[in-house]
Amino acid sequence: MARLALLPAVAMTLLSVASPAQAAGYRYWSFWQADAGGGSWGYATQGPATARPADGEVNGFRFAVSTDSADSTRPRTAPDFAALCADTPAKPGTKRIGVVIDFGTPADAPEGEAPPAPEQRTACAQVDPAASSAEALAAVAKPLRYNSDALLCAIAGYPESDCGEQISAAEPTAAQSPSPASDTPGTHSGQNAQNAQGGPDTDGGPSLGLLAGVAAVLALGGAAFLQSRSRSRRRRG
Repeated sequence: MARLALLPAVAMTLLSVASPAQAAGYRYWSFWQADAGGGSWGYATQGPATARPADGEVNGFRFAVSTDSADSTRPRTAPDFAALCADTPAKPGTKRIGVVIDFGTPADAPEGEAPPAPEQRTACAQVDPAASSAEALAAVAKPLRYNSDALLCAIAGYPESDCGEQISAAEPTAAQSPSPASDTPGTHSGQNAQNAQGGPDTDGGPSLGLLAGVAAVLALGGAAFLQSRSRSRRRRG
């Protein structure tokens, strides 16, 4: 009987393993860069306040929900410097930086807010040769908002108050339903992470093998219980 008493506990343990706690993500502005003539986005390795882009480079900013840099959603506009700065002639003593701002989708917006229209904006910042990416952004998309840790919280006033807020992974996000990107697909680890979502057991639920194990434990428990009752009846007889 002691063994029978342990069976429900074992089953509950297996079920608890089958339903792991959902990981959280963060809603924030990610920062992207593309070299002159590069043609594809790469996740920036430093913040906009310290990055010093060269003339002809393109900076991208995307507001979305991501777990980390590996699954961040890229700007949906391609980093085409020639198109972005076609109407801004070169000027001595300055540099031109293409700027792409993607405010994301309604699914990415904080509660009570919506992405500004249009959701995707482009500009050509003509700034001092020593200017940082943050200074190039400020030249075309004020007001900006930063927190005390120098994290970029808002571009052109969006969002109004959030800053890198943690959210439940159960919320629908653009990263879970990726929008078509106009640059070459699969060039960033985030795209590879999205492609991997189609594999088995990616919905966060228990695997078939684990459920089969739970069923087996319960079946054994039922069989043992019936055997025990049968023995008791024979003894009474």
